[in-house]
Amino acid sequence: MDRPALADFLRTRRGALQPSDVGLPSGARRRAPGLRREEVAQLAAMSADYYTRLEQQRGPQPSEQMLASLARALRLTADERDYLYRMAGHNVPDRFSGSGHVSAPLQRVLDHLDDSPALVISNLGETLVQNRLSAALLGDRSGFTGLDRFEAYRWFVHPETERSRYPEDDRDRQSRAQVSSLRVAYSTMGAESRAGELVRALLKASPEFAELWERHEVAKRFEDHKTLVHPELGPIELDCQVLFTEDQSQCLLVLTAPPRSEGAEKLALLGVLGTQAFS
Repeated sequence: MDRPALADFLRTRRGALQPSDVGLPSGARRRAPGLRREEVAQLAAMSADYYTRLEQQRGPQPSEQMLASLARALRLTADERDYLYRMAGHNVPDRFSGSGHVSAPLQRVLDHLDDSPALVISNLGETLVQNRLSAALLGDRSGFTGLDRFEAYRWFVHPETERSRYPEDDRDRQSRAQVSSLRVAYSTMGAESRAGELVRALLKASPEFAELWERHEVAKRFEDHKTLVHPELGPIELDCQVLFTEDQSQCLLVLTAPPRSEGAEKLALLGVLGTQAFS
């Protein structure tokens, strides 16, 4: 661990960002350029004291999970993220293995989407980050651990909860789409990757998945128009737009509705009430 280099890098990257770059209000006039330490800590979901000690060359070696949070908070590019890991004394994650690092361009776009549900997912269907409206519409996906992080695993192993977001007459199509999309990731990442691990777990846990896997259907699963079922507002018809990274390992999903449509009215209500209980 190179503490001086790590501290200098964190200070430099923090100083290069403005609040508007990360979706924060500018607030009162600032004495120094860049983000405050407590703002970086807030974005990275760590204590301000812990982050301060890193910039002061003190404290324990940060974990890989903590570094991933810092990379996301500071909007680091893939090269900058790799440098961060090296200075902290860790091996650099494989860029194509679904490491959990959010593409900086996709993160910047997401930061400025306040009026539409949006989320960044990996090619394995793992939600990497989502905005407030996405959490209100789809549920907060930040708390999943282990194989439950992957939507396909939840879809086939916990169907009683995951499938309730889709109309009943659309669930068979969604099942096929989940499998065909996983085929794409499996062919790219290989049998010994996290994609292979996920496939083996699903083959063991779900006869339905095993049957669909044998069909060898291959396609990305994002359709232009979909209906999602909110537990309080009911069905919401939405259009889905997808923006992929250059290597196709991540994508930004944005859900919108035509102006003055019923779907737009329901999204507006979600924006007002957020994730609080509807009464």
